[in-house]
Amino acid sequence: MKKIILLGYMGCGKSTIANKLSQSLKIPFVDLDEKIEEKANLSINEIFDTRGEIYFRKLEHQVFVELLNSPDKQIIGLGGGTPCYANNHELLNGENVASIYLKASIDTLFRRLSTNKSKRPLISQKNDVEMKEFIATHLFERSYYYNQAQFKVTVDEKTIDQVVLDIECILA
Repeated sequence: MKKIILLGYMGCGKSTIANKLSQSLKIPFVDLDEKIEEKANLSINEIFDTRGEIYFRKLEHQVFVELLNSPDKQIIGLGGGTPCYANNHELLNGENVASIYLKASIDTLFRRLSTNKSKRPLISQKNDVEMKEFIATHLFERSYYYNQAQFKVTVDEKTIDQVVLDIECILA
């Protein structure tokens, strides 16, 4: 097993879980968005603002493929939209890959995203009703892609340690 890929909607805990899993398994965690920012020498928001989403999605795919092709063992945390573009969902079932969908309910995502929505451009200007509807719509639209993952781990009502343990059991 060379690559562990964590995917799911924003707020499901990809980075938090990946960091803890990385410590536990002694495998480095790579955040796809951070790698994109390094490569472009711009923040994700700056890429969207100056180059647009199409440029971002092409770069995202390119960096994702580079990570998958690297010889290193890695835990890769995808952006929430990554599986939905450029046929990235087809890469979730490659050789030497374990892809895990961190599945969260609308209520869990709403509760988590409400606490730091100012840092999330997609939802920062939405009121509670709009935000809940936005999350529900997005989850519905993305569910096909998320469900291409080999494994699903529900994160609702679980601690970080419980989710990490669930993932370790899958990988054992």
